[in-house]
Amino acid sequence: MSKKLNLIEFFLNAQYAEYQLSENTILAYKHDLNNFMNFLIKEQGTLYTATQKDIENYMINLDQKGLAASTRSRKLSAIKGLYRFAYEEKLRLDNPSLKFHQPKLQKRLPVTLSENDVEALLNAAKNVGRSVSDKLRNQCLIEILYATGMRVSELVSLPATATKNNPNMLYIIGKGGKERLVPLSITAKNSLKDWLVEWEKISQETKKKTRIEQRYLFPSSSKNGHLSRIRFYKLIKEIALMANLNPISISPHTLRHAFATHLLANGADLRAIQILLGHSDISSTEIYTHVLTKRLTDLVENHHPLANPK
Repeated sequence: MSKKLNLIEFFLNAQYAEYQLSENTILAYKHDLNNFMNFLIKEQGTLYTATQKDIENYMINLDQKGLAASTRSRKLSAIKGLYRFAYEEKLRLDNPSLKFHQPKLQKRLPVTLSENDVEALLNAAKNVGRSVSDKLRNQCLIEILYATGMRVSELVSLPATATKNNPNMLYIIGKGGKERLVPLSITAKNSLKDWLVEWEKISQETKKKTRIEQRYLFPSSSKNGHLSRIRFYKLIKEIALMANLNPISISPHTLRHAFATHLLANGADLRAIQILLGHSDISSTEIYTHVLTKRLTDLVENHHPLANPK
């Protein structure tokens, strides 16, 4: 492995060890840093010799390519993290990224669904799948996602033991290895109960054939042993089509937003929603107050008798 690659790998290994970052976060860092490294190579430079001007030229290049401000900000964050690490570890005598500041990004309100839209998705999920087993799994996935608001990576990688200690709660390991317990709704518990009966059959069959215990609640033949994020992303699009909803505007994250927005609209405390979502900072949760405010404003503007006087 070359010296250039060693710096990236050394940085990523240290980040994983110190912060317990998820595999997806590590891969995103790696992709962004390799992209920067390849730019430097074209300019006859390396990660070890890059200057402030090189970083500036790279950011200008990204802008010229039409990359969104949020994407440029993410890539700059990776570069700043790399060089902060390199300087602290004395792999470089300076930090060429020190004078760069993250641009202030305009917060976009998350796209959310109405309660009727969610109900249509939940009903449609029962009928999507090639077999009874698929349909039970798909219904369970959507029910749990809306009942808990968990991240898609947390959902697909749920261990089989996530419900064994308490069938009314889900034990979730989130970002940075942080643990939380999230209660299940009645319909989600019933759906999970039906799926666990089917899961037990699948688990026994797998054990007979391979002598391997099923580790995950939603197993698959993928290399990770569980349903992949990409497969679930495609699955929720299929369910949206079945529900006569626009699949372009619906994703696993849309249901996470719906979970939080609907709880807030029905009187839930913001701190409680923060805990349920696994947000480390309540400022991340406060976006939902803006969503609710916008919905109420639209309601008044569109339906109040004096909003549009003749």
